Amino acid sequence: MRVFEGFGSLPGFRHAAVTVGSFDGVHLGHRALLERLTAEAEAADGESIVMTFEPHPRIALGRAEGLRLLTTLEEKIGLLEQSGVGNVIVIPFDRAFAALSGRDFIERCICGAAGAETLIAGYNHRFGHDRTGADEIEASGLLRVVRVGEYRLDGQHVSSTVIRRLLDEGKTAEAERLLGRRMKN
Repeated sequence: MRVFEGFGSLPGFRHAAVTVGSFDGVHLGHRALLERLTAEAEAADGESIVMTFEPHPRIALGRAEGLRLLTTLEEKIGLLEQSGVGNVIVIPFDRAFAALSGRDFIERCICGAAGAETLIAGYNHRFGHDRTGADEIEASGLLRVVRVGEYRLDGQHVSSTVIRRLLDEGKTAEAERLLGRRMKN
C-alpha cells in the first residue's frame, strides 16, 4: 500500500475509485465500505484510494471536547492496509481546507488531484463546509457515485461514535464486537 501526504506528489492513478472519511477505528462499518471500494476498483482494473484526514476534523475545528480517538494515524493506516486498500492520501486538515465547498473538494481533490472515476460514499456522508450530498455529486456528472448503506450488526448501528460511547460506558467487549477486533491496551 502506498501512503501520500497531501495532494502535492500524487502519481497518475489508473481508473481510480475513491472513498473519503476520518475512518477512526476502521470498524466493521468502515470495512464494509472498504470492501465495496476495493471491489469497484478491481472491477474497473483500477486502483483503490482512501482519503483520510490528519488531524481529525473535530480537533482542527476546535470541537474535540470529549473526543476519544479510537486509533492513531499509524494504526489507521495499518488497518487500511489490512483491508486491502491500495493507496491512502492523508489530507492535512485545517480551517482553510474545511472552508472548501463540497463541489470544490470533488473537483479539485477527488477528480482533479486523484483523477477519480468512481466515488464510494457512505449512506450519510457529506462533503465540504456546505455538506454537499452524494445525490448532488452524482447529478453534477463529475464522476460515478456508488452508495453504501448503513452497516448494522445484530440490529445495532455501527459507528465510531457508538463505539466511543460504549467504551465510555465501560462496555469494552461490545465495542470490540463492533470494531471487529480487540482493542490495543
